[in-house]
Amino acid sequence: MSLGIIGCGKMGRALLGGILEAGIFQPGEVTAFDAYAPALESIVADFGVKAANSNAGVVEQADTVLLCVKPQTFPEMLGQISETEGRLLISIAAGIRISTIEESTGGRHRVIRVMPNTPALVGKGAAGYALGGAATEADAALADSILSAVGYATRVPEDLLDAVTAVSGSGPAYVFLMIESLVRGGIDQGLDEATALDLAVHTVAGAAELLLKTGESPAQLRENVTSPNGTTFAALESFRANDFDRIVREAVKAARDRSVELGRPADG
Repeated sequence: MSLGIIGCGKMGRALLGGILEAGIFQPGEVTAFDAYAPALESIVADFGVKAANSNAGVVEQADTVLLCVKPQTFPEMLGQISETEGRLLISIAAGIRISTIEESTGGRHRVIRVMPNTPALVGKGAAGYALGGAATEADAALADSILSAVGYATRVPEDLLDAVTAVSGSGPAYVFLMIESLVRGGIDQGLDEATALDLAVHTVAGAAELLLKTGESPAQLRENVTSPNGTTFAALESFRANDFDRIVREAVKAARDRSVELGRPADG
């Protein structure tokens, strides 16, 4: 087996690091290319993989290819790799549909589309992936192992990838916004900024870890920490009075709707 990586930015580097650490591929089995020469030079130096001199050069040397380029450069890249055939293409480009990739490469490749998120950079990602019509169960298993090397992965139908984008793809930003608000709230009540930030970050991280480790529902864990008429109860009542649930659900819907829009053809 051999792996290619087109696009050596942060996400490409994160995926490659996880793949090599998990032993899914060895450095000598990986070929990379990035039009930005410093990015390519860096990934070759840091991971010991081979460098190609073009996008087509990567596909010629690899059975499986990670497509990690930005959506705006995707059409040009697809045109450059359309002459090869029989590869597994795993795309992380937001808004680029499986049908677009298949049609732009003449139906010559098997395609899997992935929606990762930025915590993959620290091995804590959450990704959804969908299979194209020609992709096999073996292809799905490989994609799952690659994504699981940098976090959590789940398989969904492609029409649910917009919802995945809204929940996990954009989700880290929602958490960061919550942390910002917690910090400002702490400062309002007399904490210095550094202390408020440390407390907020460790609280969010700890709450997530507790949820993962116990297997209990968020509702049950919330109830466990909420004493009648206590401090947590007072805060939750404030959230409810301001319709926190509606605010979050509408934000998720807005992200999902925008993801749908971005995936439509330019003339659609």
